[in-house]
Amino acid sequence: MSDRHLAYWPKNVPRHLVIPETNVFYNLEVSAHRHPKKPYLIYYDTSITFPELQDEAERMAGFLERECGVKKGDRVLLFMQNSPQFVIAYYAIMRANAVVVPINTMNLTNELREYVADSGAEMALVAQELYPQVKPLIGRELKRVIVAAYSDYLKQATDLRIPELIAAPRQPIGDPAVTLWNDAMARDLRPGPITARPDDLCVMPYTSGTTGSPKGCMHTHRTVMFTLVAGVHWFGPDPSQTTLAVLPFFHVTGMQGSMNGTIYSGNTIVLLPRWDREVAAQLIQRYKITAWQCIPTMVVDFLADPKVFDYDLKSLERLSGGGAAMPEAVAKRLQDKFNIEFVEGYGLTETMAPSHINPPERAKKQCLGIPIFDVDARVVDLDSFRELPPGEVGEIIVNGPQVLLGYWNNPKATAEAFVEIDGKRFFRTGDLARMDEDGYFFLVDRLKRMINASGFKVWPAEVESMLYQHPAVQEACIIAARDPRRGETVKAVVVLKPDARGKVSGQDIIDWASKQMAAYKYPRVIEFVDALPKSATGKVQWRLLQEQENSRQASA
Repeated sequence: MSDRHLAYWPKNVPRHLVIPETNVFYNLEVSAHRHPKKPYLIYYDTSITFPELQDEAERMAGFLERECGVKKGDRVLLFMQNSPQFVIAYYAIMRANAVVVPINTMNLTNELREYVADSGAEMALVAQELYPQVKPLIGRELKRVIVAAYSDYLKQATDLRIPELIAAPRQPIGDPAVTLWNDAMARDLRPGPITARPDDLCVMPYTSGTTGSPKGCMHTHRTVMFTLVAGVHWFGPDPSQTTLAVLPFFHVTGMQGSMNGTIYSGNTIVLLPRWDREVAAQLIQRYKITAWQCIPTMVVDFLADPKVFDYDLKSLERLSGGGAAMPEAVAKRLQDKFNIEFVEGYGLTETMAPSHINPPERAKKQCLGIPIFDVDARVVDLDSFRELPPGEVGEIIVNGPQVLLGYWNNPKATAEAFVEIDGKRFFRTGDLARMDEDGYFFLVDRLKRMINASGFKVWPAEVESMLYQHPAVQEACIIAARDPRRGETVKAVVVLKPDARGKVSGQDIIDWASKQMAAYKYPRVIEFVDALPKSATGKVQWRLLQEQENSRQASA
C-alpha cells in the first residue's frame, strides 16, 4: 500500500478512526438527548426535532413489531422519495432490529418483484404515489404494506414551490393488508428492546452488475457506522452546520452524507425531495445553509440559472459529492462566484459510500481523492494483482472497515468480487484508475459495463434483458452515449426481427421501454443495425460498439 497520500492528509484529522460499538439507531437517541429542542429536519418550512423524530420512529417500530410481526433480521422494503417518512421509516426498521432494503423510487413493478423475491422481504413501507407499482405484489410476494402521504408532514404554511406529488392529499386505500401511515402512528405502539449488535445486518441496498440481476449488498451496523462517522470527521464535526439534503436517501451517498451522518453529528438538514434550483437557492438564503452534498449535474443547473445570484448565498461553505467528475469550467465558476472548492469523492454501494475523498484544503479537480481512514486502496495489474507504480493504469481494489460482507444469497458473485492479497480481503471495484505521484486517484475507465446517467448507475445487461421482451427485438446491445445534461445516457443498438423491419420505429422502442423500467434506465437513443458484431465464440462485442460511438461523438 502506498503512503504517498499521507503528506496531504487533512489538518487536525486523525489517520485512524475509532467508531462507536453500537447500533446505528443509538445515534438518534444520543442526538435527541443532546439537542432536545433543535430541529433535525426542515421540510418546506415544517420542522421536526430530534426527540420528535425518535418518538415517531419508535411508534412505527412498535407497529412493525406488534402488528406486522417484523422480527430481528427480517428484510423490510423502503420505497419513498426523500421525506420525513423516509427517515422515520428507516430508523423504525432498525429500531425493530430488522434490515432496511432501500429501493430507487424510479423502479417499476417488474423490477420491484426482483428485489422482493431476492431479499425475501414480506413487508414494505411505501409512498402514496408509488403504491400502484407495489399493489400487484400484495398477497403474493408481500404480506403487509404501509402507505404514506408526504403531505401529512406539511404542517406549516409556506411560500416555497411544492411539487404536486408532495402536496397531494392523503387518499383512502381499502385494499386488504394495507395500512395508512397515520393509522399506524395513531396506534401509538412501542417496540421491545433493541437487540441489534454492531455486526448484525443493518441495511441492504441493491446493485446490479454484468449479469443484470440485482444483488443485495450486506451491510452491518458497523460498516454503516464507519462511513457516516468518517464523513463527519473528514470535514470536521460541527453541530452548528445546516445541510441541504437533496441527494436521494435510497442511494448510499445521500443516505450516509445527508441523513445518517447528520443525525450522528446533531446537524439540521433542510430537505428537498426533488431537485429544484430556484427552491434550493431560496432555502440556502432562508436557512443560512452551510453545506450541500450534490452531484455535478445539480451544480451545472444551479449556476445556469441567471436568477441564482439574486439570492444571498454567502453562508455556503462546502459543496461535496461524486457520481461523476466535476467539469473544470464549472468548478472554476464555482470558485469565482462563491470562493468554494468542490470536493469530490469516490465510493460504491459495496463500500457504503466513500472509500476516497479529496482533502478539503488540497482538493484536485476531476479526481477521486485519497483513501480515507483505515482504507488500503491500491491500483493493481488486472492479471497478477501486483500493485502498480504511479501513472500506470489498473483496477482499484479496496480493503477497509466499510466494505460489504458479501452479496445476499449469492456466494458465486461474492467470491468473484473479492481477492486476497497479503492476508487481506480486497473488494474489486471494476474501475480502472491511475494514482499520481502524490497518491491521489484518478478514474480512467470502467472494467465493468456500466453507464453513469446523472449519477445513477445503469447496468447494460439489465436493460438488454428487458429489451428482449419486446416482440420486435431480435437482438440488442446497450452502450453509453454522451448527453450534455446527464453526462451519459443509454443507447440501444438493436436488430429487429425480419417481420418488424420498417414497421417499428426507434420511438416505438423508447415508448415501450419507458413503461417497462425506471426512467434513468430506459434507452433514450435507438440505432437499428442489420447485425451486431460478435466474437469467434458468439459473444456480442459491446466494447467495439462503444468505441465506434465514442469516435462518432468525438468527430461531431
